[in-house]
Amino acid sequence: MYEPKLNEDVLSLLAKVYGDRLSRLLRSLSEPCKRYALRVNTLKCSAGEVVDKLRSRGLEAGVHERLEEAIYLVVKGPNQLPAAEKVVVADKYAAESVMQGAHLYAPGVERAEGVERGDEVLVVDKLGRPVAYGVAEMGVRELASQRRGVAVRTIVPLYSVPSIRDLEEYREGLVFEQSLPAMVTARVLDPQPGETIVDLCAAPGGKTGHIVQLMGNRGRVVAVDRSKRRLEALEENMARLGARIVEAVQADARYLHVDYPTLKADRVLVDPPCSALGVRPKLYDEKTFREVKAAAEYQKQFLKAAREIVKPGGVIVYSTCTLTPQENELVVSFALNQLGLELEDQPVKLGSTGLPMVEGFELLQRFHPDLHDTPGFFIARFRRRE
Repeated sequence: MYEPKLNEDVLSLLAKVYGDRLSRLLRSLSEPCKRYALRVNTLKCSAGEVVDKLRSRGLEAGVHERLEEAIYLVVKGPNQLPAAEKVVVADKYAAESVMQGAHLYAPGVERAEGVERGDEVLVVDKLGRPVAYGVAEMGVRELASQRRGVAVRTIVPLYSVPSIRDLEEYREGLVFEQSLPAMVTARVLDPQPGETIVDLCAAPGGKTGHIVQLMGNRGRVVAVDRSKRRLEALEENMARLGARIVEAVQADARYLHVDYPTLKADRVLVDPPCSALGVRPKLYDEKTFREVKAAAEYQKQFLKAAREIVKPGGVIVYSTCTLTPQENELVVSFALNQLGLELEDQPVKLGSTGLPMVEGFELLQRFHPDLHDTPGFFIARFRRRE
């Protein structure tokens, strides 16, 4: 399939990490995972019960071999796309969704020259690479006058991924869309019933809900995000999942220890904004090396706050969905040398070790798309000793 087009400096950086595997890595990034992961909400049901429900409707579903709350749906493709004379150009995020079966909505359309309602069209990314075949629900004039609604109804996507949010199990709060490494992150945090947990970059609440689930809805979970809109989505998700112990706090988590000086936690999750170079599928990414370095500096600020919030003897887990050592191993080095944190072994390991560029790299966990059929992901677990 297509190799994602990346900034040359970032590509060179990844070449230093992956060497001869780089081309294989890029091909993996350009495709969805072969297994689409879901987390079962064990507050309400078991993984086996959900899989049985899905299979009864003809979906190919299974329970993960090593994580009891993880299930998956089989992704099919790449599919052969029918020909069409007209094209609709979608922006990056819309194209990456459409290639997995989503319809193309009007805000995601960049160009639709000569397209009329009812036309058969190919949806392409800005580089001209087809991602789906569909039928136009709007013509170019309608697109210019109203920027909402379905612009192209997808008929044949490049990859066939079941629409999770249309499932009865989703509406009932039995499942949550979450990658396998993201599930492992909460397992590595290992929250216990009755503890106080702080999730510093919580919305829209995937890991927050998992933390509550592992605690059996007993204890306190403080979910922090600076975006009111994203916190509203988190609260909606918690209500759907039946997570009753979550306190949503709108704040800049980098200064939480200043704004809430009495807040102390047994465990803190730091899953900060990152360059997201591990997210799949990826058609292209224009982030520069300068942006990668800026993201790493930003992430360090969240770790500083976490170190102040966590109780002596408490646990901090740091995770990202990216591949660069600047945002992963080198941030770990900062936490060890500047914050005085100590690395710990991780109770759940489904990935590989970290890169050998920091002391204790064997205690780190990396998920490589080409090896693990997951998004690119990184997890570190620390303890504050004093």
